This record gives sequence, structure tokens and C-alpha cells, in this order.
Amino acid sequence: MPALAIPKLLHALTSLFYPATCVVCAANVERSEYLCADCQRRAPRIVAPFCAKCSEPFPGAITQSFRCANCEHRVLHFDCAVAAYRSRGLVRKLVHEFKYAKQRHLRYPVAGWLRETLSDPRLRGRDFDVIIPVPLHPARERERGFNQATLLAELLAASTTAPLRAVLERTRYTTTQTAYDRAERMENLHGAFRLRKNQDVRDFRVLLIDDVLTTGSTLSECARVLRAAGAVSVHAATAARA
Repeated sequence: MPALAIPKLLHALTSLFYPATCVVCAANVERSEYLCADCQRRAPRIVAPFCAKCSEPFPGAITQSFRCANCEHRVLHFDCAVAAYRSRGLVRKLVHEFKYAKQRHLRYPVAGWLRETLSDPRLRGRDFDVIIPVPLHPARERERGFNQATLLAELLAASTTAPLRAVLERTRYTTTQTAYDRAERMENLHGAFRLRKNQDVRDFRVLLIDDVLTTGSTLSECARVLRAAGAVSVHAATAARA
């Protein structure tokens, strides 16, 4: 048997005895897919109109570019933060199981949602010099076993020409952000990040990655540090928008 035929045979045998299934409902799917068409349709897509700065959807009929109340009276240091899906229903469930239940295999469908941000007009066609994941504090990463933003950024970087670099570090163990309002989140995060030793982002165009955008405070603080270190632009992308 030719050597090139062996991988195809192994793939066929694997598909026969271990067919790929949807991670939500276990329906059969193609091996390169993780969600069946029915479950993918249950993921709430963000559609216009939405805030040009943070992707917050608006229920009205606005046709021009606008900023939402979350962004209008704040200094946000990223150029924009793009999310493709709302963190609701199936999306929220998969992200939470990925992050908190150690279901690492769920990074693949979540990264698929993240990858869709690259087709957004705010990111499409842009050249980035580096992809940077939002860091966790070392203690939090030990608790969780991984940094979800890094795992997602690795998969995204594999489909782009920009390299992945962990240039940021979290220097302060902050309490969870979920119980805080917008102002408290910003205060809780101030000074929590810094550039790692011997890292340089001067004149870089940065794509900053995280799993979910809530108020944008974490992304903004990371972007502030990167801009202070010389980055010329910082765009952000997340798999979901709370």
C-alpha cells in the first residue's frame, strides 16, 4: 500500500468506528465540525445595529455608526472590540463549560465563533503584527489549569499570518469582576497588567483576544498598557459579547 494512502485509511477507519458528533446534542457531524447545523442556529448572532466601539447590540432601527451608553462617556483604550455572538443560551453554556468545567475540547467551537470576527468590516483586511491574549494571574491559571484566552488565540493565530505572543502579564490577583458595576470594574483592574520583561510592542498593530466582553474594562486596561508601550493600534476580538 502506498505510504500516502495510510493516513486516508486511518481517517476512514476512525470515522467508521468513532464518528464525529455535535458537542451539544451528539448528532453526527463532519469530523472538522463541532456543532450540528441545528445547534449552530441556536447561537445568537450579533447583527446590526450595534455599537461601533464595543459591539453592544441596539434594538432600534439605527442605520448610521453610533456609540452605546456603555462607551459614550468613557475612555476606552482599544480602537474597537468586535464580537460575533451574544453570550446567551447555547453560547453562554459552552463558554462556561469550557472555562469553568475544564472542558478544553469546547475551545474549538468557541474559537470558531471568535474566528468569525475577522470577517467584520472593522477587522476585515487589517494587517496585525501580533496576536496577544489577555493574561490570567498565575494563581488563577493554576486554579483553572489553563488560560482560556491563550487557547483561543492559539487557534485563531493558526488561521492568520500574525504570530501569537504572550507579551502581557497580570501582576495583581483581582477578585472576580462579575459582582462589580462598570466603574468598580475599572478601579479593580487599574494597574493589574504590565508588559513582560524584554517584550517590545513599539509600532505594532495589535489584535487583543479574550473569550467574552462584558463592559470592556479588562480589554481597555490591557490596551492602555500596550499603547503606553508604543503600540500604534489595539483592536480586540472576543468570541461573545455579554
